[in-house]
Order: sequence, then structure tokens, then C-alpha cells
Amino acid sequence: MKKSIILIFLISTFLISSTLNLSISSSPSRLNPVLSNDTASTEISQWLFNGLLKYDKFGNIVPDIAKSYKFKTNKELIITLKKGVLWQDGVEVTSKDVIFTYKTIINPKIYISFKSNFNKVKSVKALGKYKIMITYKEPYFKALEIWMVGLLPYHILKDEKNLMTSKFNKHPIGTGPYILKTFKNSSNIVLKANDNYFEGRPKIDEINYKFYPDTTTSFLMLKQKKLDVSSLSALQVDRQIDKKFLNNYRIIESQSFSYDYVGLNLKNKKFKDIKVRKALSLAINRKELVDILFFGHGKVCTGPFLPGSYVYNNKIKADKQNIKKAKELLNEAGYNKKNPLEFELTTNTGNDIRINAAQIIQHQLKKAGVNVKIRVLEWQAFLNTVVLPKKFEAILLGWSTTLAPDAYPLWHSKSAKKGGFNLVSYNNKKVDKLIEEGSITVNRDKFAKIYKKIFSLIAKDIPYLFLYIPNSITVVNKDIKHIEPTYLGIMHNQIEWEK
Repeated sequence: MKKSIILIFLISTFLISSTLNLSISSSPSRLNPVLSNDTASTEISQWLFNGLLKYDKFGNIVPDIAKSYKFKTNKELIITLKKGVLWQDGVEVTSKDVIFTYKTIINPKIYISFKSNFNKVKSVKALGKYKIMITYKEPYFKALEIWMVGLLPYHILKDEKNLMTSKFNKHPIGTGPYILKTFKNSSNIVLKANDNYFEGRPKIDEINYKFYPDTTTSFLMLKQKKLDVSSLSALQVDRQIDKKFLNNYRIIESQSFSYDYVGLNLKNKKFKDIKVRKALSLAINRKELVDILFFGHGKVCTGPFLPGSYVYNNKIKADKQNIKKAKELLNEAGYNKKNPLEFELTTNTGNDIRINAAQIIQHQLKKAGVNVKIRVLEWQAFLNTVVLPKKFEAILLGWSTTLAPDAYPLWHSKSAKKGGFNLVSYNNKKVDKLIEEGSITVNRDKFAKIYKKIFSLIAKDIPYLFLYIPNSITVVNKDIKHIEPTYLGIMHNQIEWEK
């Protein structure tokens, strides 16, 4: 008997649990999928919660907690849930949770950043314990995407008086592959594998998010092999890593989901003339920007939607630098050596890439006889005194986008109002009509055709000088197995990873 106990003890001693070491630079505010507005909260919440639907590794919409979905009509969507999906306290997920999540999102007393996505939902009704009917006011192109939001547990939160200050936001109970183990502000966050996860228990036992408030510290920890997965800048990849580093880490590079641009205030007399906008576009060498700013780890941006998404128009090409033609157009618009085009380009501090980009653009435009004055402001001052009140001639800024972008906030003329994100006051009635047509188009192929037309018209009008798309550079510990890089990144199959 004693020998058996000793043997069991020796075996358990050698069974070392596996840990995935990641980094986080700020503390999450609320670990709640409908209240996760900051990056840190969103990143941690994704391990803890599931939506009805999700993207697969190819960017297709597939079931998650849902077993299946189908459109009964173009305004009626039926979703059937998987049976046996458990909350992390052992209670089964049912249609009650879906309806409760929806009612929470539309509750006017709760601030939710994506609430407007649900404006076209007329009703959500249970057709049984595992089936729901969603009725829309009209056909809606985001009819499926909006149900990727993580579900909330009805049995835990049904009597919660104030979700914004609920203890649940620091001690969440979800359905995800990992369960929150420890969480303190400005400290490490530890997640443990969910033994009852409906897609199977993750093979890595714990995820340890180490709190490093700056990128310099996280890079140092990476060099010391204290992190398993992290991101690198183009400068770090090109100039600051060595053979020892490459022996330990695999570099995975892909296109990011963001782009930078120069936005031209179209209410300003200087930029109302398409000849001026075209001249500025021709005077910029975008390839040079990519090479200098990112050491080639990026690509030229050609329009408002990114390569790889199904709404990208690959027929549209970026202007190549042509100083001679740029000068001719400026001359036709009334600008010359005696009367040069001059404007102020404003951007923000805290982003060295954009400041450097502004200086390169200043130099490039000078060759065409254009004088650019650069103004750099602290982010909040930039946002509140320049961007939102639209008190600028030109701004250097960036947008993040998704696989299924919504053109309305940035490009519809009605979004040019105060508080809207049509910052440059772009107004094209054809584009407005196409955006409105797209908003009620459920068929993905038809929607893609509409948005490719929008892409073409915007590119032709040049409200922005579209600049560059930086690459996303991830490094991964070579000891980790089964990583499958895709357009959407590497985390899509994390539960299969082994270390």
C-alpha cells in the first residue's frame, strides 16, 4: 500500500502542467463581453466567452454555441443551439441566455459601444429551450455578424441591478475554453483550462498574462524567453534580433487590419478641386513610405477596404509617384512657384510612425512645389480640438477595419454631422445610395459587388490619400506545436496547441 502511494506521488511530481506565457500592457476594465470596450478587456474576454456564431480560419461565418442557423425569410433568422454547452459553473446554456444578452445590449441604461448594431432587430423570441427566432425590421447585412458577441448567463445576472458596476465584471462566468483564476489590477492575469469546454479541453493548462506596461520591457522578456507569443515592430525584426532569438522563436508575418491615411477637409476651398487632390496623390511615393517606415514589412493602401476581405476591389491600383504630372495639375488649379499650394498637416504624439510619415510626406510634396506645415498634438487634444470638431486642413490618422466593414460611419454624407466619423465631409450621392442598398443586402456575393463599387468611387474621388497597411508581426515559441497561421491570425485553433 505504501509503495503504491509513493509511486502515485512520484508520477504526479513529474506531471508538469503546461503554461502559455503572454503579455498585457494595461489592466482590463470589465471582463464582460458586452462591456469590453478597451483592448485589454476584449483580449481576456475572448478566452472566457463564446457567441452564437464566429469566424473560422478562412473568414467564413460558422456556428459556435449555435448548432445551426438558417434564414426563414430575408428578415427572419432561426438559430438552433448546441445541447450540453455549459457555463463554467455547470449550468447549461439555453435560449434564455440569448434573449437575456439581447435585452441587456438594447437596455438604454447600459452603455454598450456596439448597441447601434442591433437597431434593426425587431424581436428575439424563444421557439424552445434550444431554438430562437430573430426578426429584423428589414433585411440586414450584419444579420449574422452581430451574433458573434459573447453570451451572458441569465441565471447569474437576471437580478443584477447595475451591470456596469457588477462584481461579475471582475469575476466572470463564461462558456469559453479558459476560466479566470487570478485577476488584480496592474498585475498578472492567470487563466486555467476549462475541463468541460464544449469543443474539448484545451491542451495547454494555463495562460499566464504577464503585466508589462511598455513594449521595451516585453521585448526584453521575449529575449529572455519569458514569453511564448508576442508582437514585434518592423524595426525590432529588422535590426534588433539575432540568431539566438531566431533559434527560440518562429516569426509569423501577416497583413494587419488597419491602415493610415491623410484626410483632406473637403469643405476647405483648397481641397474642393479634384485636380489638387489628384496632384497630391501623384506627388506621394507610397512604396517609399512602406520601405522607410516598416523596412518593407507592409504594403501600399489602395482604398477604404483591405486586401483579403471579400469587399476589396483588386482592380483599383494606387497612384505611382509622378512629380511632373502633379505639377501640371497644380498649375491648372492655379498653383505655381509664385503662388504655391500650402496647408497644415496635423497628427498625434505617441505614434512615431505617423510623425515620421508626416515628415516624409512633407519632403515628397516639396518636390511638387507644395509646402506642408506639420503640427503634432497630444492624442486627446488632437481628438477633441482638431479631429472631432473638424478644425483642420489635413490630418494624418488611421482606421482599423474588419472582414465585413460598414461603410456608413466613414463614408455616408449623413455621417459628416457633428459627432460622426465622416471626418473629411465626403459627399457622393452614388456612394450614399450604394451604402443604403448594401445595408439591406443579406446575400454576401451581392453585398461584395456593391461594396466593390463603393471602393472604386471613393478611390476615384480621393477624399483620403490612402497610404500604407503595416504588417502584423508575431513571434511564437518554437516549442509550441500545431500553430496554423491564417489571414485572421494564429489564435483560431489555440485549444489544439501543445507545449
